[in-house]
Amino acid sequence: METKNQKPRSKGVSAFLVVIACAIVGHLFFYIVAGAGDPENPLGSILPTNFDEKGNPIDGNAMGTLYHGGFVIPIVITLLLTVFTLSVERFFALNKASGKGSTTKFIMNAKAKLDAGDIEGASKLCDEQKGSVANILKAGLLRYADVEKLTDLNNDEKAAMIQKELEEATTLELPYLQQNLSVIATISSLGTLMGLFGTVLGMIKSFGAMSQEGAPDSTALALGISEALMNTAMGIGTGAAAIVSYSYFSGRVEDMTNAVDEVGFAIGQTYTKFHGGLSK
Repeated sequence: METKNQKPRSKGVSAFLVVIACAIVGHLFFYIVAGAGDPENPLGSILPTNFDEKGNPIDGNAMGTLYHGGFVIPIVITLLLTVFTLSVERFFALNKASGKGSTTKFIMNAKAKLDAGDIEGASKLCDEQKGSVANILKAGLLRYADVEKLTDLNNDEKAAMIQKELEEATTLELPYLQQNLSVIATISSLGTLMGLFGTVLGMIKSFGAMSQEGAPDSTALALGISEALMNTAMGIGTGAAAIVSYSYFSGRVEDMTNAVDEVGFAIGQTYTKFHGGLSK
């Protein structure tokens, strides 16, 4: 039997395309904005300079200091922009999946309707609420109405059919709810690791400047330390932002999953209550 109201979920925003777009924006920002005025940067003559005539960042100029963080910085910027973009996408997607009203209030009202045996009333609530939880409940209610018409199955088999329908509807909805969260989770570790990688490269330059005979090259030493610190700061910031984002959105998905479990249990209780148990 086919579920009448189940429609294919849209795939949402592709994380791959988001990463590509963020990489382009991140590199353009790095070379055009942060690297403006650097003598060795072919794209650095578009905006007012961030560097003095010796190629050193002007005092207090954060963009110039950021540019001297090295080639790892635009990679970390890409990861940070990806986290921000996917977080915005998940915010709107999960708001849409939550439906028009409070999910908690919807669950309470739906359970009250089910407890009273008002299947039609519960179905109307689903139509008004919309969203993932409402879609799953509506699928269970449609199957509930279908199995009541069957005469060749016992109540145990009918209840199993309702439960299976709820599970299938949940399977259709969950990928949409969890989409792109794995990418954010990966960036929570990858951002920090890339920052550490840039830090190591900066320290190598610093030690290289100190190892020269005679007086150390103070400019190279300063650039190496600057590169190390900028990469550390950017990497930790990106990792922290990804962790906060993942924790928040995975918590919202878990709340919706718990709501689905509640309504599934409520439907089972309703069927048992009004059909005299699981035996025919």
